[in-house]
Amino acid sequence: MRAMILEAQRQPLRPVDIPEPTPGPGQLLIEVNACGVCRTDLHIVDGDLTHPKLPLVPGHQIVGTVAALGPGAEGFEPGDRVGVPWLGWTDGECRYCRSDRENLCDDARFTGYDVDGGFAEYAACDHRYCFPVPEGFPDLQAAPLLCAGLIGYRSLRLAGEAERLGLYGFGASAHIVCQVAKYQGRRVFAFTKPGDEEGQVFARELGADWAGGSDERPPEQLDAAIVFAPVGPLMIEALRASAKGARIISAGIHMSDIPSFPYAELWGERSLSSVANLTREDGREFLALAPQVPVRIQVTEYPLERANEALDDIRSGRLMGAAVLRIA
Repeated sequence: MRAMILEAQRQPLRPVDIPEPTPGPGQLLIEVNACGVCRTDLHIVDGDLTHPKLPLVPGHQIVGTVAALGPGAEGFEPGDRVGVPWLGWTDGECRYCRSDRENLCDDARFTGYDVDGGFAEYAACDHRYCFPVPEGFPDLQAAPLLCAGLIGYRSLRLAGEAERLGLYGFGASAHIVCQVAKYQGRRVFAFTKPGDEEGQVFARELGADWAGGSDERPPEQLDAAIVFAPVGPLMIEALRASAKGARIISAGIHMSDIPSFPYAELWGERSLSSVANLTREDGREFLALAPQVPVRIQVTEYPLERANEALDDIRSGRLMGAAVLRIA
């Protein structure tokens, strides 16, 4: 099968022909139709996330069709359309798994990091971490729901009942969260790179009540903020723009260092927190909610062989919305 392989970090992906995987116990063999390209993929390629399996097929926003079932796999049939997220396997036995916090499992394996992912024509995935893809979303538009959507949704849940919500970094995840937040009756304040007028127009088109640069203060104090950009100082900028009791949430798996700041800026029951991975309950809830909103996904499409170009566009900030590879 055709695949894009990472052989060494800080090196471009290489197009190769490799054997099609055989589904093991509890696995589905999925013929990949589309796979989103995520900032996490960029962190893996650039070496920010260390110790991936090498060589590696990246990609963890997989949408495809079940081609075969391994021994013991259940819940799906050949021909079913499925989605595969970042969290690809957990042990089911640790204290986190037993308390419905499988996203924190110490032995977790991640799609496109510990196991081969979706930058290929086929992928073998644990049936427990595959989801039915909701109707109404073509493959290209469905792929970003599996990470940009799911991580954004988990971040939004951690924001609590915040009425005035700040979104720092208006990329693939934020453009989905903005729509969900507006559907829930919240007011959204979008922060882009300073001077990014096109991005600010895009945010307002999706329902943001205000949009400006990350170096600006919103017209009102925030009840919560989600920081999608992997820039530690933005956590403090969001904190300074927040009201008492606000929650400031980092939605990224990697972020530059958060600088020191006076305790007075945290006082007033403000808090800083992070999001780690997702749970299957997050997946079930969000994929049921997305058609109700309905979430509209803006996609830039790339063929499989141009995966490096998609990564470059994310790295440079040129991308508007989500990047998706068309495989089939």
